[in-house]
Amino acid sequence: MTPHRAGHYVRQTGDYAAFIPEPLPPRPPLRTDADLTRLLSAADLALGRLDGATMMLPNADLFVAMYVRREAVLSSQIEGTQASLTDVLQFEAGGGGGETERPLDVAEVVNYVRAMNYGLRRLADLPLSLRLIREIHGELMRRVRGEESAPGEFRRSQNWIGPRGCTLRTARFVPPPHTSW
Repeated sequence: MTPHRAGHYVRQTGDYAAFIPEPLPPRPPLRTDADLTRLLSAADLALGRLDGATMMLPNADLFVAMYVRREAVLSSQIEGTQASLTDVLQFEAGGGGGETERPLDVAEVVNYVRAMNYGLRRLADLPLSLRLIREIHGELMRRVRGEESAPGEFRRSQNWIGPRGCTLRTARFVPPPHTSW
């Protein structure tokens, strides 16, 4: 558990290590050297190209919708969900779960997309708030694995990221416990 500028791991009761981030702003402050300036310039150029490319799209909303689905697939895979973008698109088109043998995994990704869209719509009426986060979580957990675990409520126990069946001790990543805030 080597310390890192971003934070360090702290052994917790229960014999697992949780990552505790360093406070912001970072100390020592970030140095804006030539390498960082070059990277920031390249990122700015890439964003400009992306913005320019969207001007040529016949329907930018379709591009964003596909990007949201791709991000939902990738984020869900962090938790061990086995579904592809093709699986999700086939499911949404009414063709079942696609090639996957795990239709519940596809349902989780589809819920992620639905919850994201729900949250974006609700932002028109609500500020970013604990209430909105709870509402989005309720949508995310509807009719999928974990729906019995208080959807729309904040956890009262430690969470972690890892493959199905892993424990706190074998997880890939354990975020800070709620008691550290």
